[in-house]
Amino acid sequence: MEYGPAPESPVLAQRWIEDHGGRFGFFIDGAWLPAEPEATFETIDPSDGSVLARVGQGGEAQVDAAVRAATQAFPSWSGLTGHDRARHLYAIARGIQKQARLLAVVESLDNGKPIRESRDIDIPLVARHFYHHAGWAQLCEREFPGHRPLGVVAQIVPWNFPLLMLAWKIAPALAAGNTVILKPAEYTPLTALLFAEIVERAGLPPGVVNIVTGDGDTGRLLVAHPAVQKIAFTGSTEVGRFIRRTTAGSGKRLTLELGGKSPFLVFDDADLDSVVEGVVDAIWFNQGQVCCAGSRLLIQESVADTLLTKLRARMEALRMGSPLDKAVDMGAIVAPVQLDRIRDLVTRGRAEGASVWQPSWACPNEGLFYPPTLCTDVSPSSTIAQVEIFGPVLVAMTFRTPDEAVALANNTTYGLAASVWSENISLALDIAPRIKAGVVWVNASNLFDAASGFGGYRESGFGREGGREGMWEYLHPNWDLEEAPAVAADDREDAAVPVQGGRIDRTYKQYIGGRQVRPDSGYAHAVTGVNEEVIAHVADGNRKDIRNAVEAAHAAAGWGRRSGHERAQILYYLAENLDQRREEYARHVSLATGWSTTRAAREIEAIVARFFTYAAWADKHDGAVHDVPLRGITIAMHEPIGVVGVLAPEASPLLGLVSAIAPLVASGNTVVAVPSARYPTPACELATLLHASDVPGGVVNLVTGDRTVLGEVLAGHLDVDGLWYFGDSDGARAVEFASAGNLKRTWTVTRRRDWLDSVQGEGPEYLRQASQVKNVWIPYGA
Repeated sequence: MEYGPAPESPVLAQRWIEDHGGRFGFFIDGAWLPAEPEATFETIDPSDGSVLARVGQGGEAQVDAAVRAATQAFPSWSGLTGHDRARHLYAIARGIQKQARLLAVVESLDNGKPIRESRDIDIPLVARHFYHHAGWAQLCEREFPGHRPLGVVAQIVPWNFPLLMLAWKIAPALAAGNTVILKPAEYTPLTALLFAEIVERAGLPPGVVNIVTGDGDTGRLLVAHPAVQKIAFTGSTEVGRFIRRTTAGSGKRLTLELGGKSPFLVFDDADLDSVVEGVVDAIWFNQGQVCCAGSRLLIQESVADTLLTKLRARMEALRMGSPLDKAVDMGAIVAPVQLDRIRDLVTRGRAEGASVWQPSWACPNEGLFYPPTLCTDVSPSSTIAQVEIFGPVLVAMTFRTPDEAVALANNTTYGLAASVWSENISLALDIAPRIKAGVVWVNASNLFDAASGFGGYRESGFGREGGREGMWEYLHPNWDLEEAPAVAADDREDAAVPVQGGRIDRTYKQYIGGRQVRPDSGYAHAVTGVNEEVIAHVADGNRKDIRNAVEAAHAAAGWGRRSGHERAQILYYLAENLDQRREEYARHVSLATGWSTTRAAREIEAIVARFFTYAAWADKHDGAVHDVPLRGITIAMHEPIGVVGVLAPEASPLLGLVSAIAPLVASGNTVVAVPSARYPTPACELATLLHASDVPGGVVNLVTGDRTVLGEVLAGHLDVDGLWYFGDSDGARAVEFASAGNLKRTWTVTRRRDWLDSVQGEGPEYLRQASQVKNVWIPYGA
């Protein structure tokens, strides 16, 4: 069957641009501010190179004005009832639906994606996000009790889904009560400006949403602005690292949704005709300019030739042309620099030995087009198998066994998404949890919904957008508004603990892999207690000790595969054994800190209760089944982060340490902890409790020494998946900056907590920080 052209008219979009004189300024504080003529740039239609409009280049003055407007609007916006905010979000959703056709055409003109995708996928999902989050606004006080909005949020979105990414970010931020400054991508700013008009007509209060256009310099100004409480960024991993380093120590919350090199696994029992259509959706959707594109096709060897033959035939039938033609499958690449990158990487792949196949038909002569491309004979270590191309290029490799498939799938620094194809649901659901990715689609690809969280593992970033988990990213506990707890008046009352007879020298070792081992340096330092009396010597850990501890933690990865019930049994056993030795441990705490015996006893009692708390949570921190518009189910699974470093609180040497370790262990993580440097001896004694309570070797590792030195080693270690830091802002800055190497998840707590308090010292906040959510989409039926 021959397809003729079916063009969508650009007239309404062109008229909208002409009504603004072909120039756009900034939407700040509910009003339009013009851009100076010399501070503008062109936005181009990538399908023919024509200029669509000139747009303002936001500078320091515009960023300051937007942040000031958002700051002034925050008290009244956050003070509205959830119902009032819900009404505003509902009005925005209705406005989007009313302008759906205009939005779709402007998006395709500005971005180059086919109008079918803009009209049938992007814009309906945009409206869906605002409807969904109108619901969260209505329920916010009930579903997130004891929490408040963060404040002013800066959001930076990419050019591949300009309006959809805007909705992913703005909708939850507003629902939670925050105010927003959004910077659209410099290549695709027009739909964000059209959205600002919809917001204006919907009657949103001035300053609640502000749109500042510009390039990377504008983004840098937003990221560095001291009055911004949170940065939400979607884009490249390199820029994500820059943002992590720039915000280190600032206290700003981060959500980073970064690059990907997603695997598309095909087993020999899969429906290969369905697989072919799945591949089309996975890699040639939006010309492959999708962070979660299924760019690595991993095929079971026995069906590889058959599938590749079918795939080449399907590629021959793909249609490429004007993005406004409703009969095309592929549109234009967004910008010349992106097209050059795609060409360069394919050339490099060919030079490294790959066989490159493209359809026989030619791309349009005018505009920025690149054909669908299939690369075979590719090594897993080759450039095109490892680097995100962000174009319509598919790299195919083969595997023989399910274990080999998982190894190939995880052979990347990224961890955003994956797709598993098999008619054997047991096999598919065995593979899905083993893939290190935030989203896994079973017999499907590129499914999204506002009810289901989206985000990555590893160098694909951290944080989630969408669903309940996305709402948590924009909230903060109320207790943090309260005055920091003071030191109890009786902490040093009756401080001196008498020593009977002569003291026997005690030198503590490191606790690594379930054994007490000597430090690599061979050195130890004296620890003094009350009246500067030496109470023990403690090992001086170094980089090699951290390395050994991280290796031991990785060797104990099976802990995360144990059932919650099994982990609970160990935690209960720890509580039981500590309870039997409560006086002994209270004495150690008292000797180290100078606290009264009464105060130390309270600390031990709280630790016993804390072990009980996380034993209780170990088999109850359940996932969820999301209600998405799909004939099937979407399962949100809580998974451990992996190996997590802990820099324990200084002031509460044993309770603070256990309060950090216990939720991590309960969630299936393994831990490398650096105890309090000021009071290390109670933590050293914890090693004997761990050993006596059947905690598997490597699940908890304790390395004593200089916190600054050891903390930076942990933060920079590429095999550490997460880091919890409790201390001052200087230390937080150092570890956050160092963590950018592999973009590990960090939780830095610089405000003193009352560790005896059941809200500040334990609970769901810790469990959320100790786990990451994987969403598995499982369609079923016809």
